[in-house]
Amino acid sequence: MDVIKGVLKEELQNSLQMKKDYKRELEKLPKGVLIKKIIRGHEYYYLIRREGGKVRFDYRGKPSSEEIKQYEEAKKLRKKYRQLLSQVNKQIKYLSGMLRDRKSV
Repeated sequence: MDVIKGVLKEELQNSLQMKKDYKRELEKLPKGVLIKKIIRGHEYYYLIRREGGKVRFDYRGKPSSEEIKQYEEAKKLRKKYRQLLSQVNKQIKYLSGMLRDRKSV
């Protein structure tokens, strides 16, 4: 019984560390999403981001292709880290429940 409990505690600590790592990686990414709007036949780029409870549209002009790629990559990474964070949160909840419920261990 103590061996299983030890393994569960270790796995919980690993999951908590992974959660910190995912949050840190999310914070490194540039905030917002770069979108292109076509208005009267002309292309305009805007950076959409949240500030508090409001959504802000900031005009960006014509960004370089490198900047566009950077925001596209950030969008993909943000999605990946949010999915991983969701999974690890479920795992933490499950492991915490297992460690509290002494009969099931």
